[in-house]
Amino acid sequence: MSASNRNRTTLAILETSDVHGHVLPIHYANNQPYEVGLAKIATLIDRERQINPNVILIDNGDLIQGTPLTYYHARIDNRPPDPMVQVLNHLSYDAAVLGNHEFNYGQDALGKAIRESNFPWLSANLVKSGSDEPFFGQPYLLKKLPGGITAAILGLTTHYIPNWENPHHIAGMEFLDAVETAKRWVPILRERADLVIVSYHGGFERDLETGEPTEKLTGENQGYQLCMEVPGIDVLLTGHQHRSITGTVNGVVVVQPSYQGRALGKVSVELEQQAGRWVVAAKSAELLSAENVEPDAEVVELVRPYEEKTQIWLDQPIGKIKGDMLVHDPMEIRTKDNPLIEFINRVQMAYGQVDISNTALFDNEAPGFKPDVTMRDIVANYIYPNTLRVLRVTGQDIKDALEQSASYFAPYDGGPITVNPRFTTPKPQHYNYDMWEGIEYRINISRPVGERVVMLRYKGQPVKPDEYYEVVMNNYRAGGGGNYFMFQGKEVVRDIPTDVSELIASYILERGTIEATCDHNWEVVHD
Repeated sequence: MSASNRNRTTLAILETSDVHGHVLPIHYANNQPYEVGLAKIATLIDRERQINPNVILIDNGDLIQGTPLTYYHARIDNRPPDPMVQVLNHLSYDAAVLGNHEFNYGQDALGKAIRESNFPWLSANLVKSGSDEPFFGQPYLLKKLPGGITAAILGLTTHYIPNWENPHHIAGMEFLDAVETAKRWVPILRERADLVIVSYHGGFERDLETGEPTEKLTGENQGYQLCMEVPGIDVLLTGHQHRSITGTVNGVVVVQPSYQGRALGKVSVELEQQAGRWVVAAKSAELLSAENVEPDAEVVELVRPYEEKTQIWLDQPIGKIKGDMLVHDPMEIRTKDNPLIEFINRVQMAYGQVDISNTALFDNEAPGFKPDVTMRDIVANYIYPNTLRVLRVTGQDIKDALEQSASYFAPYDGGPITVNPRFTTPKPQHYNYDMWEGIEYRINISRPVGERVVMLRYKGQPVKPDEYYEVVMNNYRAGGGGNYFMFQGKEVVRDIPTDVSELIASYILERGTIEATCDHNWEVVHD
């Protein structure tokens, strides 16, 4: 069938989501090849446009943060146009949706990126406090297509952002419920358009087939509710969870294209004329993998000046490590005290001016620190632009947080220690398992979840449930991110607005040589 005729036409909706600053197919920890990035996705986009020129191209959020390339631009040299926006401009994107990580570098950096965009940024439920006026961008886009077809794209952003983000970065904003916002806008767009697309930077908290909860129902991922509770949606583009999803829920075609530019989401929609107007006759979704795809040469060249500066910065020497601070086995790191985690905690304690800290090994690709440390090593291990916050919490809060971390481990069955599927499915969440310094504790994974902390002391004495302690942690955790609700709303003693990666670099630079030490203050055991 041809792409179109007088009474029937086919269009393609192409989606990227959670690209997180990846353009080139390299791993910044070692510059080795990596099957990701917008340069590869650009080749796929070009192929699709050659097949069918009737294309709508949307980025679904978490675009401008996530790699040393974007960090260098945001924090070191923010004068040139944003490199990620430059790529989207070059590829003629129709729209982008605000994701939660768009706010990580603050309103000035985000506002600059939006001003530099040749496309609108959408988010109907992100408004100025006390009004319905969009804080950034616009609620929706109406796109005219050949044959007199009108497509409406409604942008929505997970409204859970205030639980994670630095309050300064979202000052003056209000995040409305995504489902309630859709209920308001979709009927309006249904009257104005032949095709209604919702692009939601959020995912699914329920099984797509059964509707059963697959994670704690916090409202962070309302994709299923959008399909079930908001009539009139034809296509739902999703993201945030980094999942690979295609399917149909309650007649709504849904797609989620993984992350880092590993795949391009594609929804094919056939429309036909009935009684003088266009109606959807058929629709389907698929994922187009970037694996083994040749990068687009023009995109590679476009980011070359940014990349050259970033690579020079990454190879700057910072200092030396005396001893072993490498990651040999991520699970071993998470089951007993080790020099790498102890070091990061001690950096946090120094800048937080307290003697209790928690942090995580964010993913299983963290390499640790080599004897000669560069900025590349730091950003390879501390991959998020977190800042620090000191909270005043109770001993009970500390115990509850340790129990939440202890749930990371699956019930012990006598074999190798394994991870609770809740921390791996639908996406890896190793960053939600914390390890502490400044207290002594023991976790027994042979015991039921919620009863695993079998020893907890501070300065040799039992931690008292009703006594207060000052603890330094990253801003994501301090806001309750990762289901650490015990930290929500707690008194903020001190806010350290500098990125943790910068603090680590400064700490090493000031001392020159760091000794890998380990006081063995905690361990995971089993019967």
